[in-house]
Amino acid sequence: MSFPVSGWKDIGYNFLVDKCGTIFEGRKGGVDLPVFGAHTYGWNREAAGVAVLGDYTTTSATNATLASVARLAAWKLGQYGADPAGTTQLTAGASQHNYFSTDFTAGSKYTFQRISGHRDGFNTQCPGGLLYDQLPTIRTWASGPVQGLKVSSVDGAALSGSTYYTKGGITVRWTATTPASLISKFELLVDGKSVATASGTATSVGATLPLGSHTVAVRAVHQSGKTATSAALSVVAETTAPTFTTNPKLSLRSGTVSTSAVPVALGWKATDDKALREVKLLSPTTATFGPTTTTSNRTVKSGAATTWSMRAYDYAGNYRTSSPSYTPVILQETAATKSGSWTTRSSTSYLGGQSYSSGSKGAGLTWTFTGRSVAWVVSRAASSGQAYIYVDGTKISTVDLKSSTTLYRQAIWTKTWSSSAKHTIKIVVVGTSGRPTVTTDSLVYIK
Repeated sequence: MSFPVSGWKDIGYNFLVDKCGTIFEGRKGGVDLPVFGAHTYGWNREAAGVAVLGDYTTTSATNATLASVARLAAWKLGQYGADPAGTTQLTAGASQHNYFSTDFTAGSKYTFQRISGHRDGFNTQCPGGLLYDQLPTIRTWASGPVQGLKVSSVDGAALSGSTYYTKGGITVRWTATTPASLISKFELLVDGKSVATASGTATSVGATLPLGSHTVAVRAVHQSGKTATSAALSVVAETTAPTFTTNPKLSLRSGTVSTSAVPVALGWKATDDKALREVKLLSPTTATFGPTTTTSNRTVKSGAATTWSMRAYDYAGNYRTSSPSYTPVILQETAATKSGSWTTRSSTSYLGGQSYSSGSKGAGLTWTFTGRSVAWVVSRAASSGQAYIYVDGTKISTVDLKSSTTLYRQAIWTKTWSSSAKHTIKIVVVGTSGRPTVTTDSLVYIK
């Protein structure tokens, strides 16, 4: 290439870089040799010149361009052990002034940034105001260490508080603001030691941790050799499954009873030696509960055994399952032993289509069953009276059936034991003044 107007027979700049980051050899003689350029009047003898193709008075240079210039500068200055972010002194080859009106005298020494703009040494707008403002970025990228390094995620592990938990196998992902072309490699550090290496273009690497507590970090090695290390993460590798200190248990609760929907409370307690994450109900329906939840109100069909399968998970992914089975049983009034006077009432509003009613003081009904939870089911109204409840021969409660609205099939009193056993429940009519009547619908128990 020639320039007839100036009479040049070659390009003055040693290198050229386009907007895509492509690097071209400019002035001939060998890119790895100290070729004497003609790029900045008065300063050519002690500098190499890079021309960025384009007009950067109104547009900034692309990151691809900046990265290539930084990589080129780091390599060229690295031949002489010079830090791209540092300064140096150059001897003026001519008396002149620069774009900022700084005067230079031939033969005198002046301090420059090792990566400077054309305007720093000569009265020109080159390389354009917007690209000139990007020179600090080029210096930082070229000098190292890697900037903005941080771990973005840890696959194969779950975070609880400030600690990750895993069974062992993890994949650490990271990001950095320094272009990959300026990064030599990444290293995964476990307890300060490198256990895996990835290329400078990589964004993740995997490893298997031994059981126990560890610190995990990523170290980036810049092409200059400078290193940067991310903040260390706390990671625990463990394979111990959670335990159910209380297996899932079903208890009767108050509410409206039907043969297809008996109100129950499902209770449990799970713990983990490290960090319990959640407990899931797998059957007869599905639900997910937090680590501190230990009860959930449910309904279940009567007369059929139902398996309540629950699974406790820790943050590492270990789990344990417990699947007990329970059967709610409805005992009609006909299954009770009567004492005193009782009248049969028939209605579709009652369980089984009928109930017993009595306003006779001292009238009683006694049920015997083997189970771990029981509920007395009644009808309630404004005129309903009171009843005594005896459990295994001991009076434990007085229940008032009065209600401002008429309600049917109401589990109004419940009791639960720690294990299944044979029990006797007896209700006795109190004979409340003005409203003595007690209408009992059934007894429900869980076996």
